[in-house]
Amino acid sequence: MNRRPILPAIAAYAVLWAALAIHPADRSAWVLENALVLALCMALVLARRWFRFSNASLLLILLFLALHTLGSHYTYSEVPYDRWWEALTGHTLNSLFGWERNHYDRLVHFSYGLLLAYPIREFFLRVVEVRGFWAYFLPLDVTLSTSALYELIEWGAAAMFGGELGMQYLGTQGDVWDAHKDMALAALGALIAMLATAGLTRATRRDFAREWIGSMKS
Repeated sequence: MNRRPILPAIAAYAVLWAALAIHPADRSAWVLENALVLALCMALVLARRWFRFSNASLLLILLFLALHTLGSHYTYSEVPYDRWWEALTGHTLNSLFGWERNHYDRLVHFSYGLLLAYPIREFFLRVVEVRGFWAYFLPLDVTLSTSALYELIEWGAAAMFGGELGMQYLGTQGDVWDAHKDMALAALGALIAMLATAGLTRATRRDFAREWIGSMKS
């Protein structure tokens, strides 16, 4: 597989990460947030010998990591998207939608499903060799389960570190239903991604219906 098309995107992400690693809003919170990024990157490098994602999947992963990198620099509850929008339009985004909290964390949880469901599907197609219905359901299932796992990790880290650092990492901003909404948004993003993928596949493959029906019988 030709990796040249994805190299500029990898380089751009590396530059972004390095720039935002300088003077983050809270260094301790930044370290916690980037621990998972380091783990993911190490997993991708170690798995290269037996599995490599396509350029499209790598680009989606990089887009998600870029959003996460921005959030870790400012801390998720302090990303100044409202000021940026006001500078462009003269009005705040929160006032436009009637929001009272910083919703950047919601965007990233939604993007987790929207951007990573396709790479997860690619893994299932090429390694587990699932087909039909299961090739669309399992990415949605894994997205929701890993989203729940991340919420448990957040809870554990907040309980372990406590204080302001724990609250910054947890990022509930006073919303008692924060974890539930985050998981729902991740599932919604994955559902949209899989519906779009199914629609494109159905439009380009004649055996789509036969494969779908066959997967339900086996």
